[in-house]
Amino acid sequence: MSSSRTLFVALLVAGLASAGGALAGGLAGTVRDDAGKPVADAVIYATPLAGLPAAIVTRAVIDQVDKLYSPFVTAFRAGTTVTFPNKDNIKHHLYSVSPAKSFERPLYKGRKASPVVFDKPGEVTLGCNIHDWMIAHVLVLETPHAAVTDQAGRAVIAALPAGDYEVRVWHPGMKGKKKAVRNPRKITVAAAAAEVAFEIRLRPKKRWWRKKPKDADKKYSGDEGFAGGN
Repeated sequence: MSSSRTLFVALLVAGLASAGGALAGGLAGTVRDDAGKPVADAVIYATPLAGLPAAIVTRAVIDQVDKLYSPFVTAFRAGTTVTFPNKDNIKHHLYSVSPAKSFERPLYKGRKASPVVFDKPGEVTLGCNIHDWMIAHVLVLETPHAAVTDQAGRAVIAALPAGDYEVRVWHPGMKGKKKAVRNPRKITVAAAAAEVAFEIRLRPKKRWWRKKPKDADKKYSGDEGFAGGN
């Protein structure tokens, strides 16, 4: 598939209060590419035009499992405290040099690393100084209303209060991010259903994702996690 493929994002906003379990004041989104295939790891977020709700204490977890970050994409409101447990039997060296949050947590296993407060909106890319294929992306937002699409290309922001919103879509590999921020779609969440469609373009996958080497488990073993083990 071309690196400049077009993504089609169809957002369905439903305020149906039926006994059948339909969304009530929620927002459901579906992300697909130009071939009709679902796209995972896109963030759909809604900003209320009436003003942001009061901030509350929020926490999130980004795991290190099987020499990968999990989840690959995370979205949350600025001020969120994040822990990074290492569930592997080797050490990792977590870091970020992103302007929105620059930090590092050197060589550790288990839960020894102190939490990190993401206090500034923006994009943050995580890496590991030992295992360079380990990459994850964080979108820190001003709004608390966000969801990440699953492998089926779907995401739901549940219990979205009724009102007017600006809705945007983000993906770590998308082109034209600034333009997308400047041109949101305005929707009203109420009893009536609404639809919003977005088209975005992706950069080459190697720019925002790296494949774990086939020999990683054998090559990077032992207590320290370096090539060759102990």
